[in-house]
Amino acid sequence: MNTHAPNMRPVIRQLDDAAINRIAAGEVVERPASAVKELVENAIDAGSRRISVEIADGGKTLIRVRDDGCGMTPDDLPLALSRHATSKIDGTDLLNIHSFGFRGEALPSLGAVGRLTIQSRAEGFEAMELSVDGGVQAALKPCALNGGTVVTLRDLFFATPARLKFLRSDRSEMMAISDTIKRLAMAEPSVGFTLRDVSGGQDRVTFRVEPETGDLFDALRGRLAHVMGKEFVDNALPIEAEREEIRLTGYAALPTYSRGNAVMQHLFVNGRPVRDKTLIGALRGAYQDFLSRDRHPAVALFVDCDPHKVDVNVHPAKSEVRFRDPGLVRGLIVSSLRHALAEAGHRASTTIAGETLGAMRVETPTPAGASYTPPPRVYQMDRPSQAARTASYQAQAPGFAELDHSYSARVVEPDPFVPSQPDEIPAPVEALPLGAARGQVHENYIIAQTEDGLVIVDQHAAHERLVYEKLKRQMAETGVAAQALLIPEVVDLSADDQARIMSVAEDLSQMGFTLESFGGGAIAVRETPAILGEVNAKALIFDILDELSDLGESQLVKEKIEAILSRVACHGSIRSGRRMRAEEMNALLREMEATPHSGQCNHGRPTYVELKLSDIERLFGRT
Repeated sequence: MNTHAPNMRPVIRQLDDAAINRIAAGEVVERPASAVKELVENAIDAGSRRISVEIADGGKTLIRVRDDGCGMTPDDLPLALSRHATSKIDGTDLLNIHSFGFRGEALPSLGAVGRLTIQSRAEGFEAMELSVDGGVQAALKPCALNGGTVVTLRDLFFATPARLKFLRSDRSEMMAISDTIKRLAMAEPSVGFTLRDVSGGQDRVTFRVEPETGDLFDALRGRLAHVMGKEFVDNALPIEAEREEIRLTGYAALPTYSRGNAVMQHLFVNGRPVRDKTLIGALRGAYQDFLSRDRHPAVALFVDCDPHKVDVNVHPAKSEVRFRDPGLVRGLIVSSLRHALAEAGHRASTTIAGETLGAMRVETPTPAGASYTPPPRVYQMDRPSQAARTASYQAQAPGFAELDHSYSARVVEPDPFVPSQPDEIPAPVEALPLGAARGQVHENYIIAQTEDGLVIVDQHAAHERLVYEKLKRQMAETGVAAQALLIPEVVDLSADDQARIMSVAEDLSQMGFTLESFGGGAIAVRETPAILGEVNAKALIFDILDELSDLGESQLVKEKIEAILSRVACHGSIRSGRRMRAEEMNALLREMEATPHSGQCNHGRPTYVELKLSDIERLFGRT
C-alpha cells in the first residue's frame, strides 16, 4: 500500500504563480547570502563599476543593493519580475552563456518570499519604482534616482515563516554574506564593492575594495591582497597556462603557506565562483606530494574556456558546473601547479620568519595598575659607521691603548681624503640563496650566513626531501616494479563497479597494479606494486572505487607508493643528532638550492627559516 497518498485517485492540478514562485525560491534562495549573491550578480551583469550592499540583522530584515549600472526602463521593470524573463540569453543556445545570471528566476522568487522594491533608471528615461509584497505586485510609480538600480529586500521569508527556523544567527548569516561578496569581488577586480552593516541604526563598513586597474595579473594581485591578505600574494606563485583552448590563470600558495581547512580555496569557471569536485580533486592531486592529508593549499584559480565546453545550468544556484572533458581540465591544473611549484625551487613562505620572530621577541611587561603599555626602550645610539666599527675591532686586539685617534659611535660620513680599511671580504658562497654554513647546534640545526641575514636549516627534514625527490626521479626513469601474484586474486563486483574500475585499469597498470576482467562482474588482480609488499588487493580495489565515486578519479595507488618512498627517504636521510663537517653542511645547502620543493619536507613543514639582519637587530632593540 502506498503510504504517501490516500487510497483514492490523485487529481492533477495546475499550481498558481505564487506557489510556483515560492517553490522556485526554495531552490534559488537558501539563505540571505543566496539573495545577496543573486542581486549582486545582476548588478555586475548590468555593467556596474561600483556596487554597495547594506545588510541589517544578517539579511533577515534588510538587504539593499545599489549599483551604477545601465538600469531598467519603465517597460522593463514589470517584465523583470515575471518568471523566466531575462535579458542575458534569448533561449536559442543554453550553453552560450557569458553572464552570471540567465535563468530569470531570482527577482520573482525574492518577491514571492519577501517584500521587494526595485528602483531603476536607464539613460534617457524617468526613474520608476515597483514593489512586490509576498508575490502581490503593486502599481508602477515614479521615484527619485540619478541612475542605476536600487533593489531593497525586507523581511526575507516572511511569506514562508517555516524557512526562518532554518536560518542561523545574525552573525553567521552576515559572515556568509561577506564571504559571498568577497568571492564576487575576486571574480571582478575592475568593480568596487562596499558592504555595510546597518543593524540597530548603526552604519559600519565591514568590507570595501576600490576598482583595480592594470593588466590581468596586476589587477588580480591587488584584489587578492585586499580579500585574501597581503601574506597570501607574497607567498603565492602566479599561474598561467593553456591547453586546447582552456586557459588557467590565478595564484597558488607555496606548500608551507597551507591551512587546516579549505577556506582559502577559491575556484572560478568563466568568472563564476564554483565548488566543483573535479577542480577540488585536481587541486588535491597537485599538492598531494607536498602536504599531509590534514593540510589544505590556499589558491585563487580561474578556468576560462568556450562556454560550450562547460555546462553551468546544472543547479539553480549555479554553484556547480559540468565540463565536457573533465580529464583535460584536471590535467591542466595538476601539471600547471606542479610546474610552478617546481620552478619555486627551495623557496619557503615568508610567514615562517615572522612566526619565528614572534616566538623569539621579548615581551615588555606592563607595570601593575598601568592602563597602557610603555613604549619600547632605546638601548643604544645610532648604528656606528664603517670606520668606527673597524676601529672597534682593532681596539679588541693587543695594544689597543696605543690608538692615537678617538672615534664616536655616531653615524658619520667617511672623509674621502682619508683612506679607510675595508671590511673583510665575505666568502663568495654567502651570495648564494642559502649562504655559507657557519656552524651546527644541537646536532640538528645548521646555521648559515647570507649577505643580509642568516638561515637555520633542519638537517633531517631537508635531507629527507632531497632523498625523496631522488627516489621519485629514479622511479620515473625505471618505472614502478610490479610483483606478479602466484595465484591471481579474484574480486566480485557489480557490473557498474567493474566498468568504473576497468576504465582506469591502464592508469593503474602504470603504477604496477594490473587488473583484468574475469567474467560477469568479477576482476582478477594479476600484479601489485612490489614496493608495497603484501597487499590486500580486495580492500585496495574498494578504496579505489570509493575515490572514483567521490572525486571521479583515483590517486590512491600512487599515494601509497609515494608514502612508502617518503618513509624510505625518512629512514635514509641524515638523522637528528649527527654531527656534520663544514663541507657536508655546505654540500647540503647547495643541493637544497638545486632541488625543487626543498623548502618543505614531505609533510609540508618548512625545512629552513630565513631571518634578515634587520629583523634580528630589532630583536635586540637596535632600531
